[in-house]
Amino acid sequence: MENKTKIWNDDLELFQLIKNELFTAVIGDIMDKMGFLHQFLPPQIQPLKEEMFIVGRAMTVLEADCYEELSPKSKNEIMNKPFGLMLEALDDIEPGEVYICSGSSPNYALIGELMLTRIKIRGGVGAVVNGYSRDTKGIYDVDIPVFSYGPYAQDQAPRGKVIDYRVPIEMNGVRVISGDIIIGDVDGVCVVPRSIEEEVIMLALEKARGEKKVLSAIQNGMSAIDSWNKYGIM
Repeated sequence: MENKTKIWNDDLELFQLIKNELFTAVIGDIMDKMGFLHQFLPPQIQPLKEEMFIVGRAMTVLEADCYEELSPKSKNEIMNKPFGLMLEALDDIEPGEVYICSGSSPNYALIGELMLTRIKIRGGVGAVVNGYSRDTKGIYDVDIPVFSYGPYAQDQAPRGKVIDYRVPIEMNGVRVISGDIIIGDVDGVCVVPRSIEEEVIMLALEKARGEKKVLSAIQNGMSAIDSWNKYGIM
């Protein structure tokens, strides 16, 4: 990245900058131009409230389907824990992290009020799940963002277990690695790989600030063609 020096000192400043100036569409546009064409999570994953915005580091959680709450004859000790390693994963959340879970069929809730409360107490900034959420009114009271397929009360306990965490996961071919930046708003959730985050954010800031100029020009009567020729942004 030529002649562009990052303008933040730590994640706290970075995340505040993203909240103040950026949105998923402009970040996705930049990653497209950089050749990272598959960075948006499935479109079914939406905020529980339209105004919810999430940004933080991924803390990945791998879920798998099961077909009974306890399996005493199993050769895998995880099968004898009602939620597998879910409790351990919740207790491992670090400040600024997003609990992001995938791997199972989307037939039950992967996040609820008690889980989200523990995430918040640990300093986590919210949750993104490739499935449903439940305890919706309680989640609103916890007051950190949740992105899911929507409300559905069916529990994971006899249907799914966390089998690992802080390992790579995928959602419809989008790979998420712990430490990647997760950014979500009403238009969806995108994943910014840690290896390219500085360039993506700096270029996205440049584009977002340029878009404001284009908007002003169009509002003042400039044609779409003329605004494109002048700014190269649309």
